[in-house]
Amino acid sequence: MAFWDRWFGGASSPAALPRVEPRAMSSGGVVINTPSQLEEYLQGGTESISGERVNANAAMKIAAVYACVRIISGAVATLPLHIKRRIDERTREDASDSELWKVIRRRPNKWQKPNQFRRMMQAHILLRGNAYAMIVRTAVKKEVQALIPLHPDRVTPRQRADMLMEYVWSRPDGRQVVLQQHEVFHLFGLSLDGITGVTPITYARETMGLSLAMERHGAKTFKNGAVVGHVLTHPGKLGGEGVTNLKASLESYRSGGENEGRDLVLEEGMKVEKLGMSSADAQWVESRKLSRTDIFMFFGLPPHMAGDTEKSTSWGTGIEAQQQGFLAFTLEDHLVMWEEGITVDLTPEGSDLYAKFNRNALVRADLKTRTAHYVAMLQWGVYSPDKVLGLEDENPREDGQGGIYYDPPNTAGGQDKPEQETGDEPSQTA
Repeated sequence: MAFWDRWFGGASSPAALPRVEPRAMSSGGVVINTPSQLEEYLQGGTESISGERVNANAAMKIAAVYACVRIISGAVATLPLHIKRRIDERTREDASDSELWKVIRRRPNKWQKPNQFRRMMQAHILLRGNAYAMIVRTAVKKEVQALIPLHPDRVTPRQRADMLMEYVWSRPDGRQVVLQQHEVFHLFGLSLDGITGVTPITYARETMGLSLAMERHGAKTFKNGAVVGHVLTHPGKLGGEGVTNLKASLESYRSGGENEGRDLVLEEGMKVEKLGMSSADAQWVESRKLSRTDIFMFFGLPPHMAGDTEKSTSWGTGIEAQQQGFLAFTLEDHLVMWEEGITVDLTPEGSDLYAKFNRNALVRADLKTRTAHYVAMLQWGVYSPDKVLGLEDENPREDGQGGIYYDPPNTAGGQDKPEQETGDEPSQTA
């Protein structure tokens, strides 16, 4: 049976189903196996104490969550990812002649570019804890030919008795396909069972639910002219016509426009009493700031990277230290996950191929830092001029002198100096 017939059905199959385009495999959808999962799906997600339903799609409506996902996935997607080959213990070279290099650097599948593929997979990890892609290999050499993304909500991983993994993928038409471990590219970070990853949404559900509830409260408050509910007290009894006129007057007053900010005139001794706390009394703005900070902590993103520079300097060592902390403790975690995932899942056992991000590209926008690094590498004989030009995507020197490695400076301080020549014979003692 042909490869595509196995997973998508073909004319030669007895129970052939309509052919599904590969793009449909990355579409949304939820696999429902139990009544509780059905109830959760119909309700729009898991309910938080605040009453808000929180899931991946609802979380993306929160500005802080969207910023975290956008920045982290963008950093992973734009950092150059190389496929290297070990020649010996100290020598490495680009494996641009391998099929894996073409898949990772050129075209992972028929409809996505490498940047789009990596950004989507990383977003799946951040929002759902796992990212899956079906591995398409060549018939003879079994080299990776394409990576077909699978939506995490439609994949159920499970461990077999022999400790190997298998993945049950539910097609959009309802048919289930079982994929073996060597057929799936599976990425996940923090895990409590070693099989599936966890997402910040799982443990930040109450924080995100609170943020959604506050946004809903703010929207309703400003819809009503930034005034919360009040009760009107009348000393007597209003008739039907009086109630109608009063409602019309209140609606006109709260409609905004020219009436915004004006005072309401009450007749016949009516009084106004507050029905609940105002936004200022409840410190609504401060609560939103606290919720936003908590979300940044769950994702490991420094607040200043999302534009929140309150209570922090916008220049100097404070921001630089936070930037280095993000690179060392947040981004590095995701980069190593990708490198190990590609090396283990996509290369043959015992292969000399491995994946490596070019972390030097993180300072490509900082010309001063990049220049200082090149000067130091040239001075110590680590880089040649042609090496520096290659890193800057420039052609080698035309005079042929670009391959020279300069001798490092003499730093042998503290050595005994030769005796000063005076022309006199050294004195001798009896």
